[in-house]
Parts: sequence; C-alpha cells; structure tokens
Amino acid sequence: MKPESSHEILTQAPFRFAFVLLPKFSSLTLSAMVEPLRIANYCNGRRLYRWSYLSVDGAAVPGCSGYSVDTVQISDAMAEDIDGVIVCGGWNAERYEEPQLERWLRRVAHRNAVLGAAEMGAYVLARAGLLNGYAFTIHWHCRNAFKERYPEADLRDQLFVVDRNRVTCAGGVACVDMMLAEIRARYGLGLASEVAEQVVYLAPRDTNDPQREAPESQHGTVPSLLRRAVDIMEANVESTVKIPEISNSMGLSQRKLERMFNKHLACSAVAFYRRVRLQRARVLLTQTDMSVLDICIACGFSSSSYFSKSYAEEFGIRPRDHRLAWPDTDKHPYWPGLQTATNAELRASPANPCRNH
Repeated sequence: MKPESSHEILTQAPFRFAFVLLPKFSSLTLSAMVEPLRIANYCNGRRLYRWSYLSVDGAAVPGCSGYSVDTVQISDAMAEDIDGVIVCGGWNAERYEEPQLERWLRRVAHRNAVLGAAEMGAYVLARAGLLNGYAFTIHWHCRNAFKERYPEADLRDQLFVVDRNRVTCAGGVACVDMMLAEIRARYGLGLASEVAEQVVYLAPRDTNDPQREAPESQHGTVPSLLRRAVDIMEANVESTVKIPEISNSMGLSQRKLERMFNKHLACSAVAFYRRVRLQRARVLLTQTDMSVLDICIACGFSSSSYFSKSYAEEFGIRPRDHRLAWPDTDKHPYWPGLQTATNAELRASPANPCRNH
C-alpha cells in the first residue's frame, strides 16, 4: 500500500477498525492493537483512525485479566460501515462456534474490507472459510493443533502476516509490530516511527520474523548444535528418530550430544525428546477432539499404556482425566507450563529441571 500524501491525509475520512472480542480475550493483545492507532491520531493531530468494540450479543465481554469491555452488537448495517475487522480470540477460541458471527464476517469479507485475527482468532476465520487461499499466522502454541484440524492451511511461523486484505497476528506485543506496519503502509514511515518512539518501542520487527527465538539458558548462550538437535526433535514428533541418528546427522558423537543436553538442559537427550512429545500431546488433548489413542500415535508413542504412564509422570494426571478436568469455565484461566519443552527447558532452572525418568 502506498503511503498517503499530506493532502490526502487531510481530506480523507478516518479508517474505521472494529475489534470483535471473544470471551477471555487477551487485554495485552487488544491494547497492543488499539494504542498505536490512538497515538497515531495524537501524533498527527487528526483522527486518522476510529475503532469500536463489537460482540455477537452486544454485552460486556470478559477478558482473561479479570475485567470486561463494553461492546456494541454486530449488525448487517454495521458491516457496511467498517473498513477493517479484527477478531480478538483468546482462551478456548478453538471451541468458540457462533454461526451469526461467521455469517457477519462473510458479509464484511464480501465488501472486500480488511479482515483479520489476533492470537487465536484465526480459528473463527478458518471455521467461516475466510482463510481459504490465504497465508496467515496464529499464536505458536496453537500451531500443531490448528494443523490437525486444518491440514491444508497455509499457516506461517511469523509474527504477523499480511496477505492482500487478510491480516493475522500471533498476538501479544507482536500486535504492536503489525499496527506499526499498518500505519507505515497507510501514512508513511515518519508517522510509524513517531508512534514507535511514543510507545518506547525502538526496534519494530518485520513480518517475516519468527515468533520464537532460541533463548539463553542459565549457563549462557545455547550452542547452535543443541538448537539444531532440538529442532530435529520438534520436527519428528510422530515418526521419532533415535538419538544416535540425530547425533550422526549433525556430525557429532552421541556422547558429545548427551553432554550438551546434560550441561545446558540438565537432562538426557531421551528425556528431553520425550517431554517434547508429551507437551505436543497436551496441546492436542486440550485443543482438539482427537481420541487419546490417536494423540498417542501422533506423538510417537507405540504403547498407549506407556503413553498414559509417561503423561501422568510428567503432568501429574492421566491424559483422559486431564481432558475431562480441563478448566474451560475458569474465570481466570491458567495453564501451568504453557511453554513447550523447547522454550521452557532452554531456560532450565534448578527448581524445574528436565527429569531423567
């Protein structure tokens, strides 16, 4: 999109965003989208953007942080008066089914308006068939479960994705990056830079940046070879590979690879690999309707009894019981240890080491 000239900015109408809030949306995600727009108006001295908060019933929508946001009910007339809609989906958005919202979003899309989603809102757009043929992204912890449900989806590992009139974002602080890109595309680099300075965000990231990077552990920077080994494990969850095969593919002895795991992650390579698979199993249990047996197979376990035993040792509850006990209705949802094994254990601490069982 070509930035507008000064004359065009002075004469054009404000761009009208509507944020559709789903129950238990993330307040950080919402603020990270709205505040850059507000500050753009402030810096420019004109109303460049307008925005509103919408929902299916027009009631106050509760967020994850314990407060609610007042909304306006969606309507067909409103669909004709909006330039862009972003669905803000948070906790349990994968189970949110509302045909009225899906019909309304298709009406908005028919007008060729900008249509998008933040964090887990992509589930709603996908269910409405509005991501077919588009590249998009979703929060990293949902990726595997999403691909199980929509295997043909063009899902990208990016902070945010802009594909024609579809905009999607991983959520959280990445929404600042997305909205700065929006401001830059519509009104130029100067205004986007000024907004970034106002929010003290001096290194905006590009759309192609990955959602996660290899963090540092307690013992310093994680060796690139160890990072490669972890990547191989994450890429081979269903069809597992043996540790000697991993070390050979990297030109290392198995003994040296084991030393790296024990030094930086405080566990053996086998224990770490098992936890990667168990973390994947937990995501599939709580975000899909796959049977426990299918999840067992999808996560590389050949024995359902061994899978159940390993899962219980790792999380303190059997897989089937965990699914039944999942806190869907908690007012303040939680997920202890939300991070995958890679992200959590590369920060290995003495209080929570990778176990060698």
